[in-house]
Amino acid sequence: QVQLVESGGGLVQAGGSLRLSCAASGTMFNFNSMGWYRQIPGKERELVALITSVGRTDYADFVKARFTISRTQNTVYLQMNSLKPEDTAVYFCYADRPIGIRYWGQGTQVTVSS
Repeated sequence: QVQLVESGGGLVQAGGSLRLSCAASGTMFNFNSMGWYRQIPGKERELVALITSVGRTDYADFVKARFTISRTQNTVYLQMNSLKPEDTAVYFCYADRPIGIRYWGQGTQVTVSS
């Protein structure tokens, strides 16, 4: 059974940094795309960043130049710098298998105080 386990969320002051990690366990599969979404209460889940198996990255406009995504084979990271109060959300990682199955992490809370 594939599980994505996230870590690294927490409380930080505006302008600070956090690094999120998401490790896939229970699988020998290779994932093509891995990445992060976030969800603010009352809003839909939105894509933050993704990285493909060949290292191509894509970022939402609201995090460009502040967040950096990276990965090993089955672990994805999100380095978040210059955090703003509006970045406060639950962050979810995902991993896509080439056959079209998507796995989700359980979510980790990020709170940025002003």
